Amino acid sequence: MKDRRKPLAAAILVTLVSSIATAQTFSALRGATPLEQEGPAPPLTPQRNTALREARNYPEQPPVIPHSIEGYEVSARANKCLSCHARTRTGESQAPMISITHFIDRDGELLASVSPRRYFCTACHVPQHDVTPPIGNNFVDIDTLLSRTAPGTGR
Repeated sequence: MKDRRKPLAAAILVTLVSSIATAQTFSALRGATPLEQEGPAPPLTPQRNTALREARNYPEQPPVIPHSIEGYEVSARANKCLSCHARTRTGESQAPMISITHFIDRDGELLASVSPRRYFCTACHVPQHDVTPPIGNNFVDIDTLLSRTAPGTGR
């Protein structure tokens, strides 16, 4: 009796090699640069710089940074963000104060100063750039989803 698995395995191998060869020469994000080569870096785009707050897309989303933070130091030695957003500085800067959640440590205890786990702002908060995304996005925010539901169904 013939082993029928060999032709199938060969066909899968040919398809896989063909797919890898195609992936090495083309990608929507890499352009024509092969995978084994490093392509040119994309040009830097300017950060948005406004005082307007952006709407959040879902509950508990960290607010985005609406202004430029180019040149800001956020390190173990200094945090430029706190020069405006610290509780003691918001009166003169008119910047929103950082959330109370940033004063809670990992044990749930309320601290007098910013928790070390919330000190590095750009781990969650990001500045915005005016760019065209390389890949389309069909994200729908929660309010739009809720408005699509039939009244009275709760779904």
